[in-house]
Amino acid sequence: MTASDDLGALMARVALQDRAAFERVYHATCAHLLGIAFRILSNRERAEEVLQEAFVNVWHGARGYNPSVATPMTWLINIVRNKAIDALRSGASERRSTGALEDEAFEVQADGSLEPQQMLDASLQRAHIDACMQALNAQQRQALALAYYKGLVHTEIAQQMGAPLGTAKAWVRRGLDKLKECLGARGVTAA
Repeated sequence: MTASDDLGALMARVALQDRAAFERVYHATCAHLLGIAFRILSNRERAEEVLQEAFVNVWHGARGYNPSVATPMTWLINIVRNKAIDALRSGASERRSTGALEDEAFEVQADGSLEPQQMLDASLQRAHIDACMQALNAQQRQALALAYYKGLVHTEIAQQMGAPLGTAKAWVRRGLDKLKECLGARGVTAA
């Protein structure tokens, strides 16, 4: 049984509220997931808080995990990543709302990316990307996730996925091609 299979079996038990399985999932993944949260937040304390919140979500949402959609690690990474991004945004809005206004702040042009229309467009674009990612097969999704979330190169992806280098390269290339085609069909262009 591979580590991924073992994690998948543990996730099935977590869905049944098995505390021992949950503890094993936590111990097997917490260091890596904390690293992801820390890279996004650049603050150890906030990263630990995000990790705790993410695992609360895992405990309560394990029934919603679908192994045909993503590997257990990819699913866990997405939860932590989304929590960290939410925390980053929340912290930025909190700093903006509680910070003292300086005279210089009134002289700065408004950031166009914070306009409601731009925020809506960005949100719609993220939804299109998520939908297109779901259209990929599991290997392509995992290979792209390893490249995107972990910053791995082809050789590392092949090693992580237990596949030949050429196969890993093909998963990445075909995944990117399908993603580009799907996004193009949805009217999303690369910036």
